[in-house]
Amino acid sequence: MKAFTIATATAKEAIRQPVFFVLALLAGSWLIFSIFLAYFTFGEDIKMYKDTGLTTISFAGLLLALLTASSTVAEEIEGKTAITLLSKPINRRQFIVGKFLGIELGVLALFVLLGLLFEGGVYYKYAYDLREAAGGAPEASKQWDQVKQVLPGLALGFLEVTVLTSISVAISTRLPMLVNLVVCIAIFFLGHLSPVLVEATGQGVKQGNVNELVSFMAQLFAWILPGLEFFNAGPSISTGAVIPWMQYVIPALGYCVLYSGAALLFAFLLFEDRDLA
Repeated sequence: MKAFTIATATAKEAIRQPVFFVLALLAGSWLIFSIFLAYFTFGEDIKMYKDTGLTTISFAGLLLALLTASSTVAEEIEGKTAITLLSKPINRRQFIVGKFLGIELGVLALFVLLGLLFEGGVYYKYAYDLREAAGGAPEASKQWDQVKQVLPGLALGFLEVTVLTSISVAISTRLPMLVNLVVCIAIFFLGHLSPVLVEATGQGVKQGNVNELVSFMAQLFAWILPGLEFFNAGPSISTGAVIPWMQYVIPALGYCVLYSGAALLFAFLLFEDRDLA
């Protein structure tokens, strides 16, 4: 109950801060503008729109999560605001859990706002491209099929941001905003590139072109860092594939819960002996 109170206050703070409106405005404007953008894909512009739209929403949610984690955790600890809150009957674990859930609620609000705009854009762009190409009227059922196809992608994008939010909260218990941003963005890119690095270095070792230490470091990164490529649904959706909820999204949810839980446990350890005085 106490963690939920902290979560509610943190969510309100996340939604009211200027960065929420700036990210919503910038991402929303791009989602609208890219409807009419020519991708030169010979009638397949809708696929590119889906891919870029999912990437835009996920990155906007990630930036909001990182900035909010830094402002509500790191700055409160550095500014001695946290010690006032913890002087009440609230323990440190409730503080961390409440902050994490509050950030998640703020990110969810942004995802819902941009997701609805994106779904409307997909619905309209399918008809727009058809009229531009053949001058025909689209069937409403096919338009809704296009809309339903991107829903798993939005869910996977939110799960990806959830994993990075838990890491950001853990880092924020010890490090300031700038370091938190740099580390989390580095984890974001390495988390997507680690499968490619492992495969490339593995083949390089077999061919004698890559040192075994380099291959070991690539495998170590892949083992420690979250497998964010697991949540990257954009390429599959852009090819017209339908991502199954039960066979893919639910296992991804399980992975997200396990990794986020481990990151929060690490946050408990980091924050347990942190001097707040």
